[in-house]
Amino acid sequence: MKYYKLISANGSSRFAVEQQEGLLSDLTSVDENLSGLEVIALAASLSGTSIDKIAERIIESGQPRILRMEDVLDEKSDMRLGRPFDPPEVWGAGATYNKDLSGASENYAKIYQAERPMLFFKATPERCVGPFESVGIREDSAINIPEPELAFVLYHGEIIGYTIANDMSAMSLEHENIYYQPQAKVYNASCAIGPCFVTAESITPEDLDLRCFIRRDNKEVWHGESSTSHLGRSCAQLADWIQRHNHMPDLTTVLTGCDCTPHIPGFTLQEGDVISITFEGIGTLENTVIVV
Repeated sequence: MKYYKLISANGSSRFAVEQQEGLLSDLTSVDENLSGLEVIALAASLSGTSIDKIAERIIESGQPRILRMEDVLDEKSDMRLGRPFDPPEVWGAGATYNKDLSGASENYAKIYQAERPMLFFKATPERCVGPFESVGIREDSAINIPEPELAFVLYHGEIIGYTIANDMSAMSLEHENIYYQPQAKVYNASCAIGPCFVTAESITPEDLDLRCFIRRDNKEVWHGESSTSHLGRSCAQLADWIQRHNHMPDLTTVLTGCDCTPHIPGFTLQEGDVISITFEGIGTLENTVIVV
């Protein structure tokens, strides 16, 4: 099932589950303590059952308020979609998709072929935004691009579900010097996640179609598509490697890499561009670009 955080005009939040397409059951209306994913994940862990089973029991025990997704998304609505949960840390992985290495640099060819994956720190909660919020491009980078990625969420060391992520990247910095990669990856509003959290039982992460569109002045300037079936490293493998000698706080989010970026000579994102990323079985994450 899909889980959403809803933010009201006064700043208060609600936690809702989509049992039927387009209809949200407001779990917070049943119990005010059901404020987010961390609460229901803890309940599932303590009871030895799944997050979805816990949600079903909550719905059966009360009469949750039912909301229509189209009403929430309406511009006149007093609610909006928020970041589906607050990740204490966001990490990324690179060189994860199967590639033709004939034109790859020596360093990247080694990464693709190595047993140990390329892993890096990506964002703190303050640098991570939700659906319809603004993602950043660096003013000191000539080339900035989005990287649409599947992301998994860890709880007590296990993958409990997935979301969509946009790993914003200042590519000209990374191309200038590989040691500039932390600056190319970690900066204000450098990561977006959403629009929802989907439980691990609900999708097959190794076989999801994805699409990315970039619009400028209401005109499409780039689009691409791919599939997670091209991943050369599974989510389970990445989860194993990233936790070796490295404790992951609960709800840490790990981006699994990208195979769908606008590698067009001279192309870069501009302020005002709108990035839409759609993953099969999850939904669409949309953000507007600002200069940071």
